[in-house]
Amino acid sequence: MKAEQSVGPQDLPRLQEQVEQIIAEARRQGASACEVAVTLEQGLSTSVRQREVETVEFNRDQGFGITLYVGQRKGSASTSASGPDAIRETVAAALAIAEHTSEDPSSGLADASLMCKQVEDFDIYHPWAITPDQAVELALAAEAAAFDADSRITNADGSTVSVHQGCRVYGNSHGFIGGYAATRNTLSCVMIAEADGQMQRDYWYDFNRRGELLASPQSIGQRAAERAASRLGARPVPTCEVPVLFSAELAGGLFGSFLSAIAGGNLYRKSSFLEGQLGQMLFPQWLTLDERPHERGGLASSSFDGDGLATYAKPFVENGRLVSYMLSTYSGRKLGMPSTANAGVFTTFTSAMATSTRLPLFARWAVACWSQN
Repeated sequence: MKAEQSVGPQDLPRLQEQVEQIIAEARRQGASACEVAVTLEQGLSTSVRQREVETVEFNRDQGFGITLYVGQRKGSASTSASGPDAIRETVAAALAIAEHTSEDPSSGLADASLMCKQVEDFDIYHPWAITPDQAVELALAAEAAAFDADSRITNADGSTVSVHQGCRVYGNSHGFIGGYAATRNTLSCVMIAEADGQMQRDYWYDFNRRGELLASPQSIGQRAAERAASRLGARPVPTCEVPVLFSAELAGGLFGSFLSAIAGGNLYRKSSFLEGQLGQMLFPQWLTLDERPHERGGLASSSFDGDGLATYAKPFVENGRLVSYMLSTYSGRKLGMPSTANAGVFTTFTSAMATSTRLPLFARWAVACWSQN
């Protein structure tokens, strides 16, 4: 997409003004507190299959969601509209919901003193000036490289180039308003191999804040072909106990299950097998799992979480031991523990994991492993 068309930092002042208008309307209608998130997104997605263009899609979406409180009663509503009438009606809908809900002692905004004091620039916005024709060429090049890589590659299940730019502004009635613009680009290839009556499917991809830094379509296509062909001839093995090595792309799913178990929502609902396990050894001593939300260029770097709290680097697992849960303000109150500034983070993590294998898993965790020797 051309730079002049891009959603970007120039849109933040307008979105911040909209957040202020929504908060003022919520107060006018009688809310005792409220929080608002406004988003503006733009994207280009192209896909090809069997050397033919399948789709070229352009999207531009805007909307907001509001959660307001009447005492300790809570109501939420959202809309894709943005005018004064939409603001008034959406606030009224949230207020009506709040008036019909039960009081919850754990509901309400986080403490004002914990709000993020400064929104940092983590170098996460880099618009990619790519046209639809150029995106199609990249996808076709990836697929062609896959077909050329191995004669057993007989079919394609799609190669995709996705370009995304977005802005998000969060604010609440404590006076905190923060926002950022970000970009995300992906190039993926899914191929099918066939031999001796067997068919196998596999993929490869790359993702980056900067589209120009994506791996070449040739390397992605070749890797997708190699992975698909390597699955041919697979056979079952006898039941046994053996050491298992998981590939990096599978490791994300394994750690996703672990993060689900330490997420506050599952803990206070007593649906986690790790309830009450803080301080216990869960992994070998050589494993540490860190959150690093301030990495420059990180795919989920942010100064604040979904409650407006300042994020910070911390371990969840340190030398094999569980040292922290992953808590929002609400789940922390339910458990009698302080928030870890992780509101909304696990939602992003799991929704990314649930997408097609053509798309990357992006999260703001890093795993550091050291040899036992």
